[in-house]
Amino acid sequence: MAALAPGAPGDAASAALDELSRNFTYGALGSGNGSLSGAWYRRNQIHLLGVLLSILGNLVISISLNIQKYSHLQLAHQEHPRPYFKSMLWWAGVVLMAVGETGNFAAYGFAPITLIAPLGCMSVTGSAFISVLFLKENLRASDLLGMTLAFAGTYLLVNFAPNITQALSARTVQYYFVGWQFLIYVILEILIFCILLYFHKRKGMKHIVILLTLVALLASLTVISVKAVSGMITFSVTDKMQLTYPIFYVMFIVMIASCVFQVKFLNQAMKLYNTTTVVPVNHIFFTTSAIIAGIIFYQEFLGAAFLTIFIYLFGCFLSFLGVFLVTRNREKEHLPQSYIDFGNIPGCYMC
Repeated sequence: MAALAPGAPGDAASAALDELSRNFTYGALGSGNGSLSGAWYRRNQIHLLGVLLSILGNLVISISLNIQKYSHLQLAHQEHPRPYFKSMLWWAGVVLMAVGETGNFAAYGFAPITLIAPLGCMSVTGSAFISVLFLKENLRASDLLGMTLAFAGTYLLVNFAPNITQALSARTVQYYFVGWQFLIYVILEILIFCILLYFHKRKGMKHIVILLTLVALLASLTVISVKAVSGMITFSVTDKMQLTYPIFYVMFIVMIASCVFQVKFLNQAMKLYNTTTVVPVNHIFFTTSAIIAGIIFYQEFLGAAFLTIFIYLFGCFLSFLGVFLVTRNREKEHLPQSYIDFGNIPGCYMC
């Protein structure tokens, strides 16, 4: 996206809006919106690259989690188990985790948040499938149904997600950052966060909804900053000045800080509640907050048809239901040492 022309504030805002309107292709004649046609593929090659990176990243995360779990199971059955961080197999899982996270990070630079965030269901369903094949866990009927629903939801999400093309320059991110929609959103989010934090800290309320709502509120800031940082890095290929703007470092700090505090609250939830309860609730809360963030900050559904929005939301519902069925009543073998699960961080999902 081209930088905003200098001039009066009104002229800058008008130029930005004109540029945004050119980025949205909803309702264009012969656009084939909502159809996996040849025209759709030609117009959405960049989005499909983001989808591919996200799906592959989530599958790699699934493999890494199962590798780490397998290494812990091996160590647990040894007569004199050594520390898990001395296992080469465990470190192989950590390396794969980093690779998967990199894929997820890069995906936000090529596709809308509302398309990438719900694809986290691929990590949950993929992990369940891998655990059945390699860890010899039981394959239940609910697993098959859940995987089928998740794949169907993913198809609808890819097909009916916002059909926009945005190259995020630093000035574009600045324009979004000071927009009245985002300012109102941030004020409301801070207010809700402070109220929940008060009940959590002062009143000792540790209900799973409170803890995971705190995580989701932080997650919305994470996905906004992740997309901004990833987009500006991608844009810097053609404009080296992108990384010199202060907004890049502001977003980078927000990304790191929000991730750290998310892990803190999510770890509390993991200590108090069963994993099979935390995983689906966290997936639903995170995805919902990410979608809202994408709609408000990046205006990703601007101009979308009602039917497109409805089918997109139905695809989200199918993926939520699939994750719930896959994780429901799944008994996990207790491990004496917990394995690293970066699925606690938005964009990456637990299994």
